[in-house]
Amino acid sequence: MASKELLDKLNDAIAREIQVSVQYMWQHVMVKGLPAASLGGIFKEIAITEMKHAEEIAERLDYLGGVPTTKPTPIEIGKTAKEMLGVNKKAEEGAIALYKEIIALADKEGDVVTSSLFTGILEDEEEHHNTFSTLLED
Repeated sequence: MASKELLDKLNDAIAREIQVSVQYMWQHVMVKGLPAASLGGIFKEIAITEMKHAEEIAERLDYLGGVPTTKPTPIEIGKTAKEMLGVNKKAEEGAIALYKEIIALADKEGDVVTSSLFTGILEDEEEHHNTFSTLLED
């Protein structure tokens, strides 16, 4: 059975995924000016991916006997396209760090399925981080 620490970290991951799915979708709606044409679609696409992550993690947590949270971590929208990209890059950095912890803990507990799930999600998060980082470059 999964440790309380692992279950808690999975809930932290769900809270983050809910946060960014709302954050990026609202940015999709709220981004203005010239960047709106290109960024709006990127924000929307990544928001949908993040909601799918929340679902996958919640299903895993439920299977392991935990109760998935419904509360997101604090949502930051930003006012300008550059601010939005900055807060998103920071959010992805936090997710990457957490997911590496979860993979290490799952491996330590012999939970191959959770480790595999987060390895796949980590790949997506690194891609999102790269997208936001690239778009922030002048």
